[in-house]
Amino acid sequence: MKRAFVVAVAWLVMLSCAPPVLAASVYPSGPVRLVVPFPPGGPTDTLARILADGLQQRWKQPVIVENRPGAGTVIGIDHVAKSEPDGRTLGIVISGYTINPAIRRQSMPYDTLKDLQGITQLAESRLAMVARADAPFNTVSEFIEQAKRNPGKMTYASPGAGTSTHLAGELFKNAAQIDIVHVPYKGSAPAQTDLIGGQVDIMFDLVQSALPMVQTKRLKIIAVASSDRDPGLPDVPAVRETLKGVVVGSMFGLVTNAKTPPDVVRKIRDAVADVLAWPKVHQSMAELGMVIVASTPEDFNAYLKSEVEKWQSVVDKSGIRLE
Repeated sequence: MKRAFVVAVAWLVMLSCAPPVLAASVYPSGPVRLVVPFPPGGPTDTLARILADGLQQRWKQPVIVENRPGAGTVIGIDHVAKSEPDGRTLGIVISGYTINPAIRRQSMPYDTLKDLQGITQLAESRLAMVARADAPFNTVSEFIEQAKRNPGKMTYASPGAGTSTHLAGELFKNAAQIDIVHVPYKGSAPAQTDLIGGQVDIMFDLVQSALPMVQTKRLKIIAVASSDRDPGLPDVPAVRETLKGVVVGSMFGLVTNAKTPPDVVRKIRDAVADVLAWPKVHQSMAELGMVIVASTPEDFNAYLKSEVEKWQSVVDKSGIRLE
């Protein structure tokens, strides 16, 4: 009798440890929520819906896009951080995810690197340093020389304080050791309009957004901010060819609760990578100006850590705060 009792207890202990393994083997066992920290519409929401549709087809389970905007993406991602660690609540993040720990450090409800984990970098959109077509400089070096001759007089626009394009300007400014003034706007469109009109001197903008204005000869691309030259613009240099370390892109990634079992994370990543490889998905993302990455969880988490550290350094030097 005693032996039977001991065996029964042992089985109960084993079963109590089983759910994470079981969850990994049958994942997903129910609906999956994909949290977008923005309102419906826009590139991030569009990407989420493309991904959700593909995963739903692959998993044969509902994948529900849930929009939770506010506080520079913090509200939506906080929901993911506090979700059950079962891999059934995922969050789409952008570059602001790695910037927020520095500029919102007093008001962050979660620890970016401890409460969440990366699943995969989905894609990136390349940024470019752009100026009006008739600007009196054509290279990064020429702009720097002009800025040094006119300290505090030259300007760069951004679609808002704390955005990746704002921080790109600060990174550029610090690397070049020049004094240029940040002019924030309420969105990319008004910033681009004033750039064309000559009210500001330069702007770091998405290549896809700038190209129509370049083609109509209202803007020109001085350099791309990626680690290498853009295949579609082979004659345009990268900023880093002049200023080492100035590499900025608009990142799109997928995260979940940090306690989600590694096997589940791997299953999600592999399913996402498969969907991203579908020709129709590849085409849809290309139309959004996105280059597919599909990194491993290990590589994405290393990238997130390095980006948090990079932007912390930039913010500390610039004294930027959004509280």
